[in-house]
Amino acid sequence: DGRLTFYPGNQTVDLPFINFMKRSGTVFLNAYTNSPICCPSRAAMWSGLFTHITESWNNFKGLDPDYVTWMDLMEKHGYRTQKYGKLDYTSGHHSLSNRVEAWTRDVDFLLRQEGRPMVNLTGDRKHVRVMETDWQNTDKAVNWIKEEAVNLTQPFVLYLGLNLPHPYPSPYTGENFGASTFLTSPYWLGKVTYEAIKIPKWSSLSEMHPVDYYSSYTKNCTGEFTKQEVRNIRAFYYAMCAETDAMLGEIISALRDTGLLKKTIIMFTADHGELAMEHRQFYKMSMYEGSSHVPLLVMGPGVKEQQEVQNVVSLVDLYPTMLDIARIPVPQNLSGYSLMPLLRGKAENEVSPRDPRPSWVLSEFHGCNVNSSTYMLRTGKWKYVAYSDGHSVPPQLFDLTSDPDELTNVAMKFPVIVHSLDKTLRSIVNYPKVSSSVQEYNKRQFVSWKQSLGQNYSNVIANLRWHQDWLKEPRKYENAIDKWL
Repeated sequence: DGRLTFYPGNQTVDLPFINFMKRSGTVFLNAYTNSPICCPSRAAMWSGLFTHITESWNNFKGLDPDYVTWMDLMEKHGYRTQKYGKLDYTSGHHSLSNRVEAWTRDVDFLLRQEGRPMVNLTGDRKHVRVMETDWQNTDKAVNWIKEEAVNLTQPFVLYLGLNLPHPYPSPYTGENFGASTFLTSPYWLGKVTYEAIKIPKWSSLSEMHPVDYYSSYTKNCTGEFTKQEVRNIRAFYYAMCAETDAMLGEIISALRDTGLLKKTIIMFTADHGELAMEHRQFYKMSMYEGSSHVPLLVMGPGVKEQQEVQNVVSLVDLYPTMLDIARIPVPQNLSGYSLMPLLRGKAENEVSPRDPRPSWVLSEFHGCNVNSSTYMLRTGKWKYVAYSDGHSVPPQLFDLTSDPDELTNVAMKFPVIVHSLDKTLRSIVNYPKVSSSVQEYNKRQFVSWKQSLGQNYSNVIANLRWHQDWLKEPRKYENAIDKWL
């Protein structure tokens, strides 16, 4: 959650290396994902293109495996490149449940797709390495810096993708289990200030926006939760962020030990945030700040120190920024803009005319846990969220200055602003048309999958991640699918 990297969010947990990056470089106060879920978000980051252009509709459908990323271009221009850890931007990954849930989101049924969010404490006060795989990948990156990077005569670019602070799988929900367990050790929980944790306000279920209600239900969050449960989920999430921060620290320390720190640009960001029980949801897949607002910190030569940038920026800006750093010509067709003018601390009027950075960012979502394509435009104090064809589902408008927790939808109150923002949104993306092509894609994919199963279909679909609900009335849900088809 990007808000943890600056005040007041950072009061809840100690993140020493994020704070080091803030002192030594620039923090973006309004950085957003272009799609709040792993694969589509990463596809935007690696391609520099909006989701409706890459057509990375869900966690199964990302970029083609041979897509030319900014790292490929840097390698072509003489950079030594190295990738470790989670990449997840090409098509074909994630579970079958994940795919089918995305394809069937237009079906008129409500099924819980996730395990109920819960916490799990492991180990003792000396247990530091909870997310073992991430630590192993961090070790590999550290060794590469100390053994390879330090001896290079050419410039290098190193990418380290961590899974944390993602919730862990919850085996109790069955074989296709989702990831709804917030897991940490007493060591990391000790970094969290419980008293500073805000318990988010919830609307009553009957007052929720219809899409929010669907999301809350499919995420298994419509039941009763005590304040203690909510506080714990949030505390454990912050503890997982502290563990992530320590991995960042390993990289910074390795660069310092090898004398490379002063001549290396470091960027820290995320594919999406975590709602951690805000708006009666956990996970991502939402345009609320907890889910769509990501961290973005940059330090290194040429980057202004102790700078906070207010401008709205998003992950598609990383592609042109990387090429700008490497002095590689930036292609004209990109959705993003180089961050270098902002990183150098240049005033708006000093920025070259070929970089007319827009005053808005776009995020969109077409995957599971949400029963409608969603489009978010953030500009100034406003966040405008449009759905589907722009008519069948009411839009949302939030004033983030007076209502940072996004508790009051003021779309009805400000029709002129809604009209104006909707016009801007339509000038960027013909969203009713995109929504319609996603619906067609979902149906096409589902039909071909169903046909591939033959007689086995009923059994397979009944035992996906929603099996606990489905098996109570399998015929009812199959009929709902038939009606949709």
